[in-house]
Amino acid sequence: MKIKMFQLDAFSSNLFSGNPAAVCILSEWLSDDLLLSIASENNLSETAFLNLSTDPIGIRWFSPKREVDLCGHATLASARVLIDQSKFKDSEEIVFESKRGLLKAQKEGDLIFLDFPSDKPQVIENVFSNNLFDYAPQRVIKGTDDYLFIFDQEEKIETINANYEEVRKLDSRGAIVSAIDSEGNIVSRCFYPKYGINEDPVTGSAHTLIIPYWSSVLGRTKINARQLSERGGELFCEVLEDRIRIGGHTAVFFSGEIEV
Repeated sequence: MKIKMFQLDAFSSNLFSGNPAAVCILSEWLSDDLLLSIASENNLSETAFLNLSTDPIGIRWFSPKREVDLCGHATLASARVLIDQSKFKDSEEIVFESKRGLLKAQKEGDLIFLDFPSDKPQVIENVFSNNLFDYAPQRVIKGTDDYLFIFDQEEKIETINANYEEVRKLDSRGAIVSAIDSEGNIVSRCFYPKYGINEDPVTGSAHTLIIPYWSSVLGRTKINARQLSERGGELFCEVLEDRIRIGGHTAVFFSGEIEV
């Protein structure tokens, strides 16, 4: 069986930066074991699988280790593929059906914007081991998937070291660290060793937690964000009631077929 597959760098306009994602085009769902095997073989932070036989389009994401409930960068990549393949016109809304409900994407100029459900940040008591990071956070936030650790300096986000074994023990998908930069925008890094990804290059889904928190702190709804991983990436975000718009660039690296 041959499957069309694409690989893109998401949240960057330049190849070899941003977050690489694979996108596989399906006419029906394959077994979970086969989907996981393909994602493991790709060995990217996520592979998106699109079922074009359903309306809205079915979307699922797999890391090399397990299925993921919500993924931003691979959804951004998926929208770019569908537009490039003439499945949708520029500015036409794309609707996906996922385990987290309906997700939307739309091209606006050079950017594609995702419309995702907003997380609900909850400040909690810091009861975590000091071994998680080499700096102590100012505040700890609990979200649906992740813990968000707030720090007081951009430099700490740039240089922080995460103890992956300790992060793996968290009762969450992983850990996000974040701070305000010198221009009043947001910087972050994300760690997901439980999913086979020690540090994720750029994490769209994490910003459904990051942006609502910082929006409440900064008192504004439009926020630009950067993820300070080695590859780096930029996100253009906006809070819209119970939804988050997350915009980014994409760059196509590969298009072809796999045979399974």
